Amino acid sequence: MNVLQLVSCRGWSSDAYWAARMTRELERRGHRVTLGCRAGTEEAVIARARREGVARVTTFTFAGGVRPSGDVADVRALARALGDASVVHVHRGKEHWLAAVANRVASRRRPLVRTRHIVQAVRAHAANRWLYRRATDLVVTVSDVIRRQYVASGLLPPDRVVALPGGADAEAFQPAEADAAVRARLGGRAGEVLFGMVGGLRVMKGHAVLIDALAKLRARGVTPRVAVVGQGRWEARIREMIEAAGLSAQVTMSGFAAELPAVMAALDAGLYVPLESDGMSRVVFEYLAAGRPLIASRTGVVPEVLRDGADALLVPAGDAGALAEAIARLATDATLRETLGAAGRRLVETRYSGARIAERLEALYADLAAR
Repeated sequence: MNVLQLVSCRGWSSDAYWAARMTRELERRGHRVTLGCRAGTEEAVIARARREGVARVTTFTFAGGVRPSGDVADVRALARALGDASVVHVHRGKEHWLAAVANRVASRRRPLVRTRHIVQAVRAHAANRWLYRRATDLVVTVSDVIRRQYVASGLLPPDRVVALPGGADAEAFQPAEADAAVRARLGGRAGEVLFGMVGGLRVMKGHAVLIDALAKLRARGVTPRVAVVGQGRWEARIREMIEAAGLSAQVTMSGFAAELPAVMAALDAGLYVPLESDGMSRVVFEYLAAGRPLIASRTGVVPEVLRDGADALLVPAGDAGALAEAIARLATDATLRETLGAAGRRLVETRYSGARIAERLEALYADLAAR
């Protein structure tokens, strides 16, 4: 098939990553896939997509808001591009509307698929009723929570909304020996278990809960080492909280990690403790693919795909006491770490790798094209 993937992100995001990952995985399965990006994002998006292995990239204006001149030009360009496409797959509202209109003016209509990446209910106003009921053939969501939102909205019947969680690159993220230099940079020491929390430094990611949990453990004489990996606006506040809690000696703020697989390999266990769902939860599947035992909050996609004690240790979101107990348990039980790490890797290989998601997506595309 010839697939046109469209993503209008200004910067690298879960939307852009998912589009690039599926582009690459579908190419591996023998399809010709073109990734359409926003003009002017050569460094922020296109270069990153190429590092994911994307071969074919084209650009459209994809201007923010309503921009008549740019939008008309995009509709015309998309109508031409539809002539070579078997299916069009969009990821955000801007390209969704442009592709829907282009489908109306093109010589032949192509199946239109939308992926929804965020946990935010879609409003069922008149324009969206046309967009989804008349112009969209299928919606793919990155969690079942989001799928249920669509079904509840009445915008589409249940058989036209499919949840496809996962998509980790199981070739890049694999169980591997730690690089000593990377581990040292993360604050790891010989003979001590190193936990890692990878993600943007934002309030909802749960860094405050982690610091509270570590303070509770420190009061009991338990001092596991933790690497906080990422960047964001909340960095200064997190550093202040770490210092105020007396945790500076055991918590390392390591900043942005360009080579995340190497960081994952250097960890003994992963932490994913957001206060609320953040949609795709990409890092969950990367921890699992890397064979790292995981402690995760019961929010978003986590309770949909992981079993407590079998695939990971699950804790209530925002519960510092429960998180402290899970950290202490994993820190002192090497057998449990090994068992959970192996189980997580198997889970990704069988259900949640990028290759598996692309396989399911391919079947959906073929069904739409046949109809």
